[in-house]
Amino acid sequence: MSENEKLSRREQILQALAQMLEVNPGQRITTAALAKQVGVSEAALYRHFPSKARMFEGLIGFIEETIFSRVTAITQVESDGIKQCEQVLTLLLAFVERNPGMARILTGDALAGETDRLRQRINQFFERLETQLKQILREAEAKEGLRTETTAGASANLMLAAAEGRIRQFVRTEFRKKPTEQWTDQWPRIANGVFRD
Repeated sequence: MSENEKLSRREQILQALAQMLEVNPGQRITTAALAKQVGVSEAALYRHFPSKARMFEGLIGFIEETIFSRVTAITQVESDGIKQCEQVLTLLLAFVERNPGMARILTGDALAGETDRLRQRINQFFERLETQLKQILREAEAKEGLRTETTAGASANLMLAAAEGRIRQFVRTEFRKKPTEQWTDQWPRIANGVFRD
């Protein structure tokens, strides 16, 4: 099997896992069901991934790469600190709305009963995102004189908590309540509470 075919099969497995997380909200995914979805044997799954945890790690890696590459682009293109924060949070919400299975991973719902290492990696993802928001606020204060009502850390935490709450709501409602629904009306209220005039 060529490297391209191998990569392609790995991608098929990850896409099937993400799809199953989306269409089976609240259910645990077994390797037997995943193998059936992909159209291979369980043994074939394990030729591409040594464990189910590695499959989840593949999806988490996809989330990290997608989000943080775009966050970097936002901070390089947009100079206004408030707009940077808004765009980063909107990016996160739009990403999970387009990828409901990923929302289940980010809330930890899909990781119940899996290894602690996966939950720690999700915690690190959110810590990294919060650090990025904190950095945006500090740079905006230095460059634009932008001030927040409280510390940069507390402000970043509040903004991210609002986004995380919307993701949790999306999962809890089995993807009926969209994360971006009413966000354009709510963001200015959040911004008014976070930033000083």
